[in-house]
Amino acid sequence: MTAPGTPGIGGVATPMPQLGRQRGIMTPVVAQGSAVNRHGSHDSEAVPDNSMMEYRSRSGKILQRDRIDQAEKRLAVLVPCHNEASTIAKVVQEFRSNLPTALIYVYDNGSTDDTAQIARDSGAIVRADPLLGKGNVVRRMFADVEADIYVMVDGDGTYDAAAAPGLIERLLGDGLDMVNCARVPAVEGVYRPGHRLGNRLLTSLVARVFGERVKDMLSGYRVMSRRFVKSFPALSTGFEIETEITVHALELRVPIAEVTAPYFVRPRGSASKLRTIGDGMRILRVIVHLIKEERPLQLFSSIFAALTTVSLALGVPVVVQFFATGLVGRLPTALLATGLMILAFLSLFVGLVLDTVTRGRREMKRLIYLTADRRP
Repeated sequence: MTAPGTPGIGGVATPMPQLGRQRGIMTPVVAQGSAVNRHGSHDSEAVPDNSMMEYRSRSGKILQRDRIDQAEKRLAVLVPCHNEASTIAKVVQEFRSNLPTALIYVYDNGSTDDTAQIARDSGAIVRADPLLGKGNVVRRMFADVEADIYVMVDGDGTYDAAAAPGLIERLLGDGLDMVNCARVPAVEGVYRPGHRLGNRLLTSLVARVFGERVKDMLSGYRVMSRRFVKSFPALSTGFEIETEITVHALELRVPIAEVTAPYFVRPRGSASKLRTIGDGMRILRVIVHLIKEERPLQLFSSIFAALTTVSLALGVPVVVQFFATGLVGRLPTALLATGLMILAFLSLFVGLVLDTVTRGRREMKRLIYLTADRRP
């Protein structure tokens, strides 16, 4: 039995190349002996079987899976860009090769080079958002673009477009709302040391507070469902947007997964826009803000415990002296200990009130999420 391909632009059904998974990385090979290149596209002599594909893992093991029927699914590839003229053509071409039925949207974020024109010449749908910052662009993309499946990827050419069919397959096959692509360096030296350390520290902090379901929180490559995208508020303005997306998924407890894929070195002429210290501090501030918004009782209980400990350390000797002599020998210390204890209980009460408010907000977000899957 042959499963229908996805509808292409103009109504032509085109089979989508699939990627299998073993630790998230598979190389697609067609069952009937056709050749497949690095990007998952077939050579001119290849005649793929639309009903069954084979997948070869990195260990050489051959696996076989039925194709998932995606006949009714609209795919959109979202590419936020700022001065990526040297890489955007390659990104558009590779995603068009691996996802031939997808519409590719390039959002130019105030570029001063020819990014927009090059993307347009490569066949992408180009739109502009002059409000600088990746978070601002993502907010605009999620609001404007209508699709059933969204593939979000950076325009710097470091992510593997050949992994996209496998990410989509995982999303549809397991009924997920987000598949995060965890980066595996293709060669040594891909990450700057500060970036690697910062990613580990920030991801560990989020995992400790919100749950450890994602290993690479700051990845710019992920696949999302329509209801996830349309229920995401997108309040961040810069590179902290990936953190907000991850925490949103963890807080709503939506079904998510993580798949690994190669992460390549930036091509010559392309420079990272991420500032190790500046953007790292912005991300840390967003995490603290999200803890306050989503875990207020946990935050203010910690403040209560800290203030109570200091107050007792200062106040107990004064109380002991009072019972022994009937005198308060250190009045300023007694006043300070009293004030700290009052602040401690105020913090606890604030946490209790905000926790009630947060529960109501979480219920509303859940209801919006459940109704966000309706097509326009």
